[in-house]
Amino acid sequence: MEESLEEQAALERERHLLVDDRPGRELNAIALAPLVHVGRAFWPVVAFLGFLVLVWWVTWGFQMWWNVGITGMNRVVMWTLYIANYVYLIGIAEAGTFIAAALRLLDVDWRRPITRIAELLTVFSIFCSALFPLVHLGRTWKFYWLLPYPNERQIWPNFHSALIWDLTATLSYLITSTMFFYVDLIPDAALARDHLPAGWRRRLNGWLALGWRGTERQWALLRKAQLIFSIGILAIMPSVHTIVSYDFAMTIQPGWHSTVFGPYFVAGAIYSGVAAIIIAAIMFRRTMHWGYFIRAEHLNGLGIFLLLTSLVWDYFFFQDFIVPWYGQIPAEKEVLLTMMAGRGQLAFWLMIAANAIVPFFTLWWRKVRTSPPAMLAIALFIQLGLLLERYIIVTVNLGVRHLPFDWGAYSPRASELLMTLGAVAFVVLGFVVFSKLVPFVVLYEIKEGQCLVQLKRIGKGLIRTKIE
Repeated sequence: MEESLEEQAALERERHLLVDDRPGRELNAIALAPLVHVGRAFWPVVAFLGFLVLVWWVTWGFQMWWNVGITGMNRVVMWTLYIANYVYLIGIAEAGTFIAAALRLLDVDWRRPITRIAELLTVFSIFCSALFPLVHLGRTWKFYWLLPYPNERQIWPNFHSALIWDLTATLSYLITSTMFFYVDLIPDAALARDHLPAGWRRRLNGWLALGWRGTERQWALLRKAQLIFSIGILAIMPSVHTIVSYDFAMTIQPGWHSTVFGPYFVAGAIYSGVAAIIIAAIMFRRTMHWGYFIRAEHLNGLGIFLLLTSLVWDYFFFQDFIVPWYGQIPAEKEVLLTMMAGRGQLAFWLMIAANAIVPFFTLWWRKVRTSPPAMLAIALFIQLGLLLERYIIVTVNLGVRHLPFDWGAYSPRASELLMTLGAVAFVVLGFVVFSKLVPFVVLYEIKEGQCLVQLKRIGKGLIRTKIE
């Protein structure tokens, strides 16, 4: 009997992080190991990603010299892959911290090892997304004339425009998310300050720790700040991406003038954010040897969340089809036909396969959800599908107007593809570099969870319970 209970306990410790408690010194060593040890592949990866980012900036400079004529922009399709990238990246950015805040407020235990990944995903993605409207301008220095506030130059902007509130909401979310990330980082920065060997990393984390000593008053203030930021982010995120959708929905462009665009964009943002967190978690599990922190239970939780967001996205996506299809407005119907059977059909059906069919027929099974290679492949395919969705909305739909003589087509050119690749490299490079600067797991939350969760014997078995 006792041997059976011991086997059950060993199996539970292998499956669940919070019951596999280890000495604090050992946990500290596992969490700080990536900061101390630099693998052989680190510098080649940094060099490669840095080269792609450099290509992005050089291409941007070349475009500023020759202007947007080197892109596929034309008289009909004036919003190009740059704006699609903006909508795509800002969706990932807004979802990262939103997911971390929501899971914290709901006290979901499997969130603990992935919280910082989600928070940092927001910081890099939102900064990168904010650059694409500047890229789209062509002559980037003209951006100054888009900021006439207050009206000292007597340009008198239209405060009813969604573009003004788009900028305001994006900056608000950037500031809030960065502060939320930093507040969460303080105790772990203090841990690194106290346990790293002498050097610049220790000095950096000492500066970030702000004199943290772990007193009762400091912990109380930290919990209060986390609660305030979590509630604030839950309120700001839907407003931010709803405003982004208004950039489209407030026009009379066929395919854009839709009342469902607000929740549809929010659903797509959360969907892409969950998939991005899965990709980052699996990559860090592999490269940082974090099998202890990121286990099958975390992939399973993220997989269920991904399936749920997939179903929500499916609902709003097909809801967006109902009104134009049954309304029989010629231009609206032509947009749908162009997507499904015209020049956008390849991207459209690939998007449907990636975002709806593959998740629905794979993520119901726990064996798939707990398989890192399978989840990585599914999440990457979903990211491709969601980028294609933004591309179709921005470029394919824009090519169909109310009058047929004003229709047009768009194809991305080399400069746009290079900048898109450079943007992805920028986000990945940020993760790689930061993994060697600060602890990449919220260790104090894991320790707290391990203190609160225990195995309790009920009859002939063991169950996990929380200490009240």
